[in-house]
Amino acid sequence: MRTAFTDLVGVRRPIVQTGMGWVAGPRLVTATARAGALGILASATMTPGQLRCAVREVRSRTDAPFGVNLRADAGDARERVRVIVEEGVRVASFALAPSRELIAELKDAGVVVVPSVGARRHAEKVAAWGADAVIVQGGEGGGHTGEVATTVLLPQVVDAVDIPVVAAGGFHDGRGLVAALAYGAAGVAMGTRFLLTSDSTVPDTVKARYLAAAAGDITLTRAVDGLPHRMLRTEMVAELEDAGRVRALYRALRRASAFRRISGMGRLEMVRDGLAMRHGRELSWSQVLMAANAPMLLRASMVEGRTDLGIMASGQVAALIEDLPSVGELVDRIMAEAGGAVAALAGPGPVGRDAAPGPSDAWRPRPRASDGGAF
Repeated sequence: MRTAFTDLVGVRRPIVQTGMGWVAGPRLVTATARAGALGILASATMTPGQLRCAVREVRSRTDAPFGVNLRADAGDARERVRVIVEEGVRVASFALAPSRELIAELKDAGVVVVPSVGARRHAEKVAAWGADAVIVQGGEGGGHTGEVATTVLLPQVVDAVDIPVVAAGGFHDGRGLVAALAYGAAGVAMGTRFLLTSDSTVPDTVKARYLAAAAGDITLTRAVDGLPHRMLRTEMVAELEDAGRVRALYRALRRASAFRRISGMGRLEMVRDGLAMRHGRELSWSQVLMAANAPMLLRASMVEGRTDLGIMASGQVAALIEDLPSVGELVDRIMAEAGGAVAALAGPGPVGRDAAPGPSDAWRPRPRASDGGAF
């Protein structure tokens, strides 16, 4: 299935595996790339040296394109950009909007720049600065997220920008892919669905907790770092929501110290990163520190399997997921479901000039100047 996005990044399937901290490592990214989709390495929980090793590991396993996710506000963002350029990574994605200068630096080196956004105005800004595509996450998505549903946000952004738009938040199957394409998107991005595969390195006990989750078990909380954060409702989340400021500050300091040892970051660098994540909001010092060391809370679950001590970022779609296929099986299944959904929309009767359409030409979204027409 060709879309403006597949042509842009060089993959066969219009599906993106997002850069989830402690989850999107070389194994998951390699499996995604081999399946014909775009896998994205999560670099925020790696040192620049570890990132370089991870990129080389993926490169040694596949020739398919893949990407690296960066935090635009990280103190060492330019060092990580240098790794991406030197190692010939195809795509750079961003959890926050990168600066005009950072976009230009990557594009000059031939890297495709794909920021993630949660509002129309952000998409318009990065498009004006030269971003090649955007990932638009609606409020259903996991981790830091907004409050506007994908079905409302996606068409706003599609109509506002003239670059390929990838839809995120609430997607897990072929029906969702077709729905996104009908809105004018050029593909879908998924995190929770890829986390819940056999190629994911997340411990089985954690995966079981996700599979058992009902819709009411997935909450949106500000207790972690003062920002809207969608995750499973766990013992740790309840504890954070009930903790007073002094207790929260003490625990934040302990976890910040642990993350500093793992990441190699200095104390001032951690505080600076925490302040950068405030995004103009008024946060307490405990929340600033929690923002800086939230990766440790994720690590407790995603690496150590401690669902009682960690947080488990999750999209609402976790309530619909019931199995753990391999990445290859998942991507093949999504594409088959998408083809079936398009065929069902076409109906049993003749279409156009008395011809029954196939999945690739049953219908076409409104053409835009940037995508050359149809998929």
